Amino acid sequence: MRDSDLQSTRLSLLVPVYNEIGTLEQAIRRFRRLSLALEIICVDDGSTDGSREVLARLHREGLVDIVVEHAANRGKGAAVRTAIAHATGDVMVIQDADLEYDPEDLPALLKPIADGKADAAFGSRFLGGPHRVLYFWHRVGNGVLTLLSNILTDLNLTDMETGYKMVRADLMRALPLTADRFGLEPELTARLAQARARIFEVPISYAGRTYAEGKKIGWRDGAAAVWHILRFNLLPPPRTSPVTDVSPAVTTPKGRTIDF
Repeated sequence: MRDSDLQSTRLSLLVPVYNEIGTLEQAIRRFRRLSLALEIICVDDGSTDGSREVLARLHREGLVDIVVEHAANRGKGAAVRTAIAHATGDVMVIQDADLEYDPEDLPALLKPIADGKADAAFGSRFLGGPHRVLYFWHRVGNGVLTLLSNILTDLNLTDMETGYKMVRADLMRALPLTADRFGLEPELTARLAQARARIFEVPISYAGRTYAEGKKIGWRDGAAAVWHILRFNLLPPPRTSPVTDVSPAVTTPKGRTIDF
């Protein structure tokens, strides 16, 4: 595929934001430096540290296309569902604002989808890309969760819990997603497997944060992930997706800001 073909595929960045004032503006400006046709949708999930005000300014400056504000914190999964509902691109990717994941890896993730070889692409932190050395037990836990997920989905992923999951837009909208917190990762994996989606894995770099630097996921989320993996793989999915059940957008000259 030619670079011009890759750049013609419109990519919607779904950016959940919760108290990310330390990295938020830097992240948005890094996204905008990519040579891709981007739509940036930020969902402020009840931030109390000034992130909401930063988003409002970046929206006025035209750096963020759509801003959606949750009145209270509802969790990453809920924020991503809200972003999906307002995305208009050809492909969607979940992009955290904490800069643990490098947006320079996005073109490599997009390529198999733009080439028509994949319906979804996962960025794997364990396929050889450079990464910050951090917690041993996090790696062990990730391996256990990925193994359990693979057993039930019959996939051979190396990193089910990756935050970089890119999906064709029409497919993403059709998935019946319901998880509000970090259960989003096993749920999205299970729903893609149930849809018989063609999934590629692509090596990515990873600069993980310590808890002192603002990392939010903890052992309770890991324990809950076991339940989520069993639930989303063994129980039938809901008949309809809540992704389409959102309030109408309010149009402004520089984009859209929606209060929930």
